[in-house]
Amino acid sequence: MKSQELIIYRNLQHRELFDHVSTLLAVGPDDKPGTMPDSYACASQLIDMAVTYGFEGNLWHCFLAFCLANNENVYSTSCEIVGHIEGSLNDLAAHDFNVIKELFDYDIRTLDGGDDMAGGGVWSALSDYHAANGNSRVFNKRIRDQIVALAVELERSEDVAAFGKAVTEFYRRFGVGKFGLNKAFRIEEIDHEVHINPITNVEHIYLDDIIGYELQKKKLIENTEAFIQGRAANNVLLFGDSGTGKSSSIKAILNEYYEQGLRIIEVYKHQFKSLSEVQEQVKDRNYKFIIYMDDLSFEDSELEYKYLKAIIEGGLGKKPGNVLIYATSNRRHLIREKFSDKRELDDELHNNDTVQEKLSLVARFGVTIYFGSPDKKQFQNIVRELAERYHVNMPLEELYAEANKWELSHGGLSGRTASQFITHLMGTREDFT
Repeated sequence: MKSQELIIYRNLQHRELFDHVSTLLAVGPDDKPGTMPDSYACASQLIDMAVTYGFEGNLWHCFLAFCLANNENVYSTSCEIVGHIEGSLNDLAAHDFNVIKELFDYDIRTLDGGDDMAGGGVWSALSDYHAANGNSRVFNKRIRDQIVALAVELERSEDVAAFGKAVTEFYRRFGVGKFGLNKAFRIEEIDHEVHINPITNVEHIYLDDIIGYELQKKKLIENTEAFIQGRAANNVLLFGDSGTGKSSSIKAILNEYYEQGLRIIEVYKHQFKSLSEVQEQVKDRNYKFIIYMDDLSFEDSELEYKYLKAIIEGGLGKKPGNVLIYATSNRRHLIREKFSDKRELDDELHNNDTVQEKLSLVARFGVTIYFGSPDKKQFQNIVRELAERYHVNMPLEELYAEANKWELSHGGLSGRTASQFITHLMGTREDFT
């Protein structure tokens, strides 16, 4: 088995399929048929992967390219984002690239033997596979296209040096494994173990899509760019009225800076106890991670905020330099306070300590950005720009009048209300049907 000759790339995710097809190619279709892997089963697995990942062309080459792009090892994680590295790892990686290039050079059509079907054998069909739509259930289209392109480039590599250079350049441009091939993640606890799993469908929104709030976006950009460039940066709290673009701004930041190594991990309030493990898993990777907490707030009876405070700035361990926390909230003060709290504080000897305890969480966010509801004129400007963007042709006076009627019964003045109004027009006007 070729995988037994590998040194760095031994721990492949689909090791069994790799071994079986390698064995089939090495010994030929007519040798020891009783002890050979099932050729049809291997072909079926490659087709399943093609449907899942959107592969097309030579599926064996796509599979090998995927194995290289997805395998997190000492070489690939050293090369991600920074590219070529010096040292003995290069020689060890070259050994493995030689093994895998040999597998690239095999012609899978020889596995058909005497098996014929309309237009050729099963493996002939897999050597020039045409996907139904080219979509991937796992990766965004850009990453799927790059893996397919990597397969073609590796097939054309004249020697092992060119082969290795293509793989290393892929690591530099796109990274490796789940963190390299995905933008956003959520955490799940399975059997008391914390897993960081990809979110495959991320909304394609950019900062230019958010109308207005230029000062707020500028402040967010400045902090994020400092973080990306390795300079000092703060945790950020975006607070203010609902529907004003707080969450959309963070999604847009991810899309704007993904190619510069930015990743986002979404964490919910009940998962705060997993944050230490999350930081341990990402601290040595060559990416910048934003831990994203949406709609963050606490009732006065909830104690999770104390754990969050400790994670942000407390504890004996050094906080990873590649992790920040970005949170959104409708509240400036994240912990709910009631007038009854004042009466209770009157009976407390050190009531200022209690007040400071509740306010100290916000102080852990070095940058706070306020998103307020637009006034009537700003709301109309958002409506007008959205109408132009989506080619809603309506006289301005009529557009504003209808927008004003809509916002009165649909949540008031906000960017979200304006967007929902334009969506309503696009769904009901005859010129959009």
